[in-house]
This record gives sequence, C-alpha cells and structure tokens, in this order.
Amino acid sequence: MRDAALAARAAAIRLSTTTGAERDAALTAIAARLTAGSGRILAANRQDVAAAREAGRSATVLDRLTVSEQQLEALAGTARALAAEADPVGEVASGSVMPNGLEVRRIRVPLGVVGVIYEGRPNVTVDAAALCLKSGNAALLRGSSTARHTNAALVDVMREALADTAVPVDAVQLVPGTTHASVHELMSLRGLVDVLVPRGGHDLIQATVRDSMVPVIETGVGNCHVYVDEHADLDKALAILLNAKAQRPSVCNAAESLLVHERVAPAFLPRALAALAGHGVTVHGDERVRSFHPAAVPATEEDWGREYLSLDLAAAVVGSLESAIDHIRRYGSGHTEAIVTDSQSAARRFVAALDTAVVAVNASTRFADGGELGLGTELGISTQKLHARGPMGLTALTTTKYVLVGDGHIRGGAAAPLP
Repeated sequence: MRDAALAARAAAIRLSTTTGAERDAALTAIAARLTAGSGRILAANRQDVAAAREAGRSATVLDRLTVSEQQLEALAGTARALAAEADPVGEVASGSVMPNGLEVRRIRVPLGVVGVIYEGRPNVTVDAAALCLKSGNAALLRGSSTARHTNAALVDVMREALADTAVPVDAVQLVPGTTHASVHELMSLRGLVDVLVPRGGHDLIQATVRDSMVPVIETGVGNCHVYVDEHADLDKALAILLNAKAQRPSVCNAAESLLVHERVAPAFLPRALAALAGHGVTVHGDERVRSFHPAAVPATEEDWGREYLSLDLAAAVVGSLESAIDHIRRYGSGHTEAIVTDSQSAARRFVAALDTAVVAVNASTRFADGGELGLGTELGISTQKLHARGPMGLTALTTTKYVLVGDGHIRGGAAAPLP
C-alpha cells in the first residue's frame, strides 16, 4: 500500500507539470482503449455478477455492479467529454493589484493524490480516474471486492492507455488488497494521500470519517424527501414523485420519503399510492397514509431515516409546511430535498429553512447530479460544508494557491539591513 502511495505521489508531482492538452490526450486515449478492450472488461464483469448472484446479493447490488456494452461506451464517452471541458488547473479564481502595485492572483491547482473508497459500482473506477486526471490529480482507487475483477480490468486498460501518453501510468492505480485492513492502511497514509473521498452507504462513509487520518470529503447518504405542499399542482406533484422514486431507485438522489400536507392528502394520496404500487413501490406509511392505502406497511422510527436504495418509500401526512421542515430537519441527511408548491412564500421558506446541499422547487430530486446541473461528470455529492458541497465536479478536485508578482517589492517600504 505504501509503495502504491509513494508511486502516486511521484505521479502527482509529474502531473503538476503536464499541460491541459497532454492530460486531454490521455483521456482521449483512455476512451479509445475502453472501447477496444470491452471484451475483457465485460467478461470480468460477468464473473463478478455471477459471483454476487450466487452469494445472494440484492437486486440493488446487482444493478450497480452490472456493466453493459452500452454503459461501457458511456464511460468512454465520459472520458471524451472531460477531455473537451475547460482545464480547471491554472484558472485564476480571483486577482487584484494592491495599492503598492503588488499583483495578487489566486489560482486553481490540483489536490495531489486523491484516494477514492467505494462500493460495488465499477463506473466509479472510470469516473474517478478520469476526473482526477483532468484536474491534475493522481488517483488511488479502492473499490469493493464484489467488483474486483471488473475494476482490475478497467484499471489495466486505463494504465495501458496512459503508457503512450505524457501522463505517468501510476497516476491511476487500484489499491492493493481486498480486505478491510487495506482500507485502514490507506486511511493512515497522511502526507502521501492528500484527501479521501468515500462513496457508498452510511456505514462506509461514517467509518471513513471516523477512522481516517487523511482529510475526508464526505459524500452523503441520500435520504431525500419530496414534500407536497397544500398549494401544489397535484399533477406536477405526481409526476415529480414517480420520477424521484421510481426512475432509478438505487441511486443517492432518488427520493426515499414522501411528506404530504393534510389539506391535499385526500385528493393526492389515493392517486399517488396507486401509481407507486403500479411501479412496484412498497410504501411504509404512518397511520393517516395507511388509511388511504391499506396495502401500505406500518412505518417504524427507523424508516424515517433510511436510505432504502430500493423500491421502498416512507410516507407521512403533515399538518403544515413547518411540520414538514421539522421532519426533514430531524431525519434528512443533508443531500437533496424537494418541495412541490405554487406558493412563492412557501418555496422561499422551504429553501431558507433547510440546511442541505441541494433544494429543488417543483423539480425532481433526481436533478441533484453534476451532469444535470451543468457541472459535467461528478465524483459524488458532498454533504459537508468545507471545501466542497453538492455535486463535485472538476473544480471540487482542485484547491487554490496565491501567486504574488512584484517588482522588487518589500514589506514596510525598505529592505531589511544586511547582517
């Protein structure tokens, strides 16, 4: 592990002197090699999926683990798209000239070595590597053992592509080892690894935040709510709810909880619950929700805070906007919350009252995504407040440094006397 980190550090130093054009050429080479090497990548993935199915893994795990030929081409497209984006490295974030003529510039620079710890989602292997390379960072990738064959094939292909470019091969590495011990060793490499980004469920994220000696950017669990206000257009509310819950339930920006104002519950819930049932959604409801839908199962205290990542939904009737806000404050994860309302004052109150990375007004929670928000490919959704918050695109993988340009400037107006 330490040898891999030392190699990544050396690669990061070399990366810091590459040009944007050289890194773009590396991404283009990766895209081409992913397509050319699709056969062995898909074969490796079939091996992982078969093992996961034999082990009795859930449908959610299998969905995240599976890589199709179309998805692999989409990953190649991600690399090509990143190559076409503007280079964040060297961008002047701010600048000024002081009264004494000293030029002050704050420019974007890479973080250095970025470690990514993630569960059985092979797409993260390519997304993370490509984002790191574009932003001038070396990537240390630690995926789940359930995807180890797929991840190994993907990294092998990307490293083969880098061998013919100006970008060092060790800028992309799969962390050695498949046990928890290797993860803890990665967490201990402060000084060699600059930042860790965990992507996965609550337990993975909290363990990384709790145990890591390396600074962590916390990507969040998504207990996302859809609140249907008393002033909502119920047709819009139904469309938003179904999209937020059922379009792809296994992702962090899918809705996990529904709150409905009591004044519209009699008109909205029978339609909504029937439609959800038609999409195979199991509703875990409070007493008032169950009065509209006997097939709903009783919600427990645990249900209100759960990230299901499945076709399950917690649902409650609330007496007011403030009750909805209080419920979300208590159980929400700080990821994404949505309100459906035609009242501007209700929308303003909802937006102002919730301390969350993304708030959607009359829109699905599924828009909490870097690509949908014009940020391009994302590394994750940060729910913390320092350095990055919300979808983490390229700029979130940079930091800044100040560059001072003078003409013999000295502080205080006179040079210090020679000893």
